[in-house]
Amino acid sequence: MELTPDEAADAVEAHDCPACEVMAPSPCRTRGGKVAAKYHTARFILVPALRDLLEVPVPAGRRPGATWQALPPVPAAEIGPAAPPIRIGYARCSTKGQELDSQLVALRAAGCTRVFAEKISTRVKVRPELEAALALCRDIKSAAPGQTVIFTVHELKRPARNAAELMTLASGLQAAGIQLELLSGPLTGIYDPNGLGAMLFAVLAVAAQLDRDYIRDKTLEGQQAAAARGNHGGRPRVIDDDMLTFVLALRAKGVPVPAIAAKLKIATGKNAGKPPSVASLYRALADADASGVEVADRAR
Repeated sequence: MELTPDEAADAVEAHDCPACEVMAPSPCRTRGGKVAAKYHTARFILVPALRDLLEVPVPAGRRPGATWQALPPVPAAEIGPAAPPIRIGYARCSTKGQELDSQLVALRAAGCTRVFAEKISTRVKVRPELEAALALCRDIKSAAPGQTVIFTVHELKRPARNAAELMTLASGLQAAGIQLELLSGPLTGIYDPNGLGAMLFAVLAVAAQLDRDYIRDKTLEGQQAAAARGNHGGRPRVIDDDMLTFVLALRAKGVPVPAIAAKLKIATGKNAGKPPSVASLYRALADADASGVEVADRAR
């Protein structure tokens, strides 16, 4: 259903605004007591025909920016059929090298009105896009208590770091009246927190955590094995052992650090053939001093 700006305004203003607490029927207002340039999201989503819009501007007839004052009543909005559920999607992968496309395609195919996505490890406690998705779900439910709101993810391990966090998330959604939907895995569909569904959910949450812990342990074992072979990973050292011995000898003779840096050449890496920075040289000398390394010790 297409609405003209005035029709959209009448439909929005038929509801109280949960954000600025304006009573129907009047436009939204700013904290400074002016007519807002656009209606607050929590208000216009109460109108089924406007829910998919990112914003609904206040028509010029309402004089955005003018001093706010209540408008005369508008005709009551017609009560239509029950609105379809609003799905808010969330997609996540751990590293920049992984792809989100498969999750995004599945979430959009499921009918998600908004999809929040981020590339961030579950070890990071604060995940901004996850918090934004949950906040939007709560805002919609608060503005329209009778509206069905569904938080949708591709699989169980995407929104939480461990079993305890996953159970807490599910409980929080249930308490807010928001449904949790999984698009893949043994619990595909809307999660039912009652009966056997809750037990299976807990078992799968623990299994997902064990799987993550297993992958982490194997990764650490691989790193330790590589370190035992002399491969410590990361960027190559700018100041290697031979170069440090030369640096210590020059410093012992009283040569200034900037002059020492000019005499050196990096052996490997993208800066090979260039002198190291003075800051790098100072760090290497500080580490050598902290470990008690002397020229004589290195000579032996």
